[in-house]
Amino acid sequence: MASHRKSRPTGTRVAGIRTPALATAALTSVALLSQSANAAPAADDKPSLEEVEKKVDDLYRQAESATDKYNAAKEQTAKQRKRVDTLLDDVAERTQKLNEAREELGSFASAQYRTGAAAPDTATFLLADTPQDYFDQTQLMDRMTGRQKVAVDDYVTQQSETMKKRQEATESLETLTDSQAGLRTAKATVQRKLADARELMSKLTAEEKARLAAIEKEKRAEATRKADELARQQAAQQKAQDEAARQQDSGSSSSGSGSGSSSSTAPADSSYATKADKALAFARAQIGKPYVWGAVGPGSYDCSGLTGAAWKAAGVTLPRTTYDQVNAGTTVPLSQARPGDLVFFYDDVTHVGIYIGNGMMIHAPKPGTYVREESIYYDGESAIHSVVRPA
Repeated sequence: MASHRKSRPTGTRVAGIRTPALATAALTSVALLSQSANAAPAADDKPSLEEVEKKVDDLYRQAESATDKYNAAKEQTAKQRKRVDTLLDDVAERTQKLNEAREELGSFASAQYRTGAAAPDTATFLLADTPQDYFDQTQLMDRMTGRQKVAVDDYVTQQSETMKKRQEATESLETLTDSQAGLRTAKATVQRKLADARELMSKLTAEEKARLAAIEKEKRAEATRKADELARQQAAQQKAQDEAARQQDSGSSSSGSGSGSSSSTAPADSSYATKADKALAFARAQIGKPYVWGAVGPGSYDCSGLTGAAWKAAGVTLPRTTYDQVNAGTTVPLSQARPGDLVFFYDDVTHVGIYIGNGMMIHAPKPGTYVREESIYYDGESAIHSVVRPA
């Protein structure tokens, strides 16, 4: 450790003798050199294994948070691109109609030029072979003038609408550009965090990695113990509920009333259980597939990509990100969690798994891992944010 003692001021006593200024300066120099010598090794000291583990976990958490932002930006970009494509198609169609209207106006202008333009007059009457010819020509010119007016009105309207759509398309293109920039930024953030985590891990020795694995094993054992405890609590709770239901059924059968209350909740429970079974069957089939940020299957998944795909297989569409999935259902207490429920983690809601019962879940943990079954206490009880029933 570097010395933190203050150097003595000039004129203080050492061993009862007042030191001259030169001697004090020499002593100060020695102290400073000693500080520098002691500080150099300290700067080279490696962080403890626990600090490395925490740093790596934090980086993975940050990468997962950035992944959700990437997913949201990707979804927004896709929607914006679809809107731009729709607007551009509309502009092209309106431009075609505008060109047709312009051609129609040109044909009217050409006809007027050939006939000498204007409204029928005495000259037209004199040129007519008969009075009937004059009236026929007059009616033709009146009809042409009316059609021309309609054509001009249509042209002006279409031109205005086309300009408006072009402006909308331009604005949407600008928004799309911004969305794409945000997508690139989120992607770069994820890649940077993952690279930092890999670099930290690469600096560990084989012995340190073994110690880290031992720590991880202890954490898993603790998580399993807590999961078993939750399973016992849920089993006891279910047993109490079943006993209460039997007593209620017994009382209802003797009194001839109350059976409707019991049957009214059964269909809803049965419907959810059926959907949850389908979602869980899908999730189990994905075990062993790699975690890949931004992936929604079928070959790889991130956490919300897996839960979304699982419930989609059950006919329920969930939002893309954990930020939105946490609001896509009914929040229930952890003690009442049922298979199929979504378990969310951390204060910033950056991770999610699908509950399978007995304190266990299926999830896509983090980059470098695979979809697997794991205790919901894998990162400690305090990491659990909430439980949501999505259907």
